[in-house]
Amino acid sequence: MDKAIKHYPGNSTKTDKTIANWRTEISALFGFLEFDGNKVTPGRRAVELAKKQDLVEFFKCFLYTFQYPGAHLKVQYIHEQICAGVHFKPAQYILSLLKYAEDEADGKRQYITKAEACHCIFNDLRCTRDNESFDKVWKRIVDNRNKKVEYDESGDVIRYAGDILDYMEEANLLVTHGAKNYYLNPLENAAVLKFINSQEWFAGYDSVSGSSNDAYDQINSHYDEWFKYVNRDMSETDFSTDILAYISKDEKEYESLKDSAIYDNTLERTDSLSTKEIGDMGEGMIYSHECQRIKLGDREDLIHLIKRIPTQLAVGYDIQSVELDAQKRYIEVKTTISSKPLHFTKFHMTTNEWCTAETLRNSYFVYRLMISKDEKKLFILKNPVGLYKQDLITMIPKDGAEISFSDSDDQIGSYEELLIWEN
Repeated sequence: MDKAIKHYPGNSTKTDKTIANWRTEISALFGFLEFDGNKVTPGRRAVELAKKQDLVEFFKCFLYTFQYPGAHLKVQYIHEQICAGVHFKPAQYILSLLKYAEDEADGKRQYITKAEACHCIFNDLRCTRDNESFDKVWKRIVDNRNKKVEYDESGDVIRYAGDILDYMEEANLLVTHGAKNYYLNPLENAAVLKFINSQEWFAGYDSVSGSSNDAYDQINSHYDEWFKYVNRDMSETDFSTDILAYISKDEKEYESLKDSAIYDNTLERTDSLSTKEIGDMGEGMIYSHECQRIKLGDREDLIHLIKRIPTQLAVGYDIQSVELDAQKRYIEVKTTISSKPLHFTKFHMTTNEWCTAETLRNSYFVYRLMISKDEKKLFILKNPVGLYKQDLITMIPKDGAEISFSDSDDQIGSYEELLIWEN
């Protein structure tokens, strides 16, 4: 992790101590670790992110539980917040405020800036302590706009509020237009309502008396409990990413993609495909890609042979497709859903997938897919075991196989345009 932080732009000259401090702060902020006395293990959120590479889902889960006070802060800052009576969930409050503003404006979209979030919400105890009603807060923001109030927007001042807004954008809960104005994302209405209606709260600090002599000890006693709370099982909440909602710029484009790309009635099984199923790993888009590839090859008679394979069958691949000569093509889809490329040239294969690839050889393909709002990258590798035996890719055995490859070597594979099914 130190190496990854060091490689981030601007960090190469930072001291090892600074990098180590940042690593500790990042791990605490996002709950990457769980603590049980002297035992430290990877947190559930870290494991999910490593397996799925779905940053959108990760940030939703993170924001859903993020609150002040919380053990992502140092004990003295937690103590200050307890003494001040702070009881605040930033993402929930901001989403509720914008939803109120839009309802009051008869559905017209409303926005908030980082400076407004900082000075009118985060730094105002009427919000963070008293949970002031949204009509008063929104009136204050609008009045300040009308008065052309100038806020202190220096980095350190608005950083905390600004970071939360950026995380909410990463979670696809907010979208930005123009000069970094943050709006509700209408394509994420279900997730937004989950946040707004949530009763979740870590109550560990509620009984701590800020004035007591042993307040620090009381706060520290809840440390392990906090990290278990943020890493609890959230499968019932289900924040898995709807890829179509993530890449669509608006509701019109979303409906167009949903109708033309995935849900066309002529495609086998589409009546049973849910948006969440498609969103999890990008298999739906590759299914659509394969159907269109065969259609463009003038072999529509073979489209019915393209099938998505239920995960529970554990056959070692996600999609059974075909070549234009009707030979079978077996596809394992590896998807990253992110506004950042992350490690596009790396992916993990399970032991079962690797063994299946070894058996099927030239009939086995890995489709490496990266989806963001701005682009869709698809890189196709054929016969990964064969590539490894030729020393063209790197494989490290680790609960299966950790694969690294160069996307500039045409012996390994090639980029292809992600095709969309068209009638």
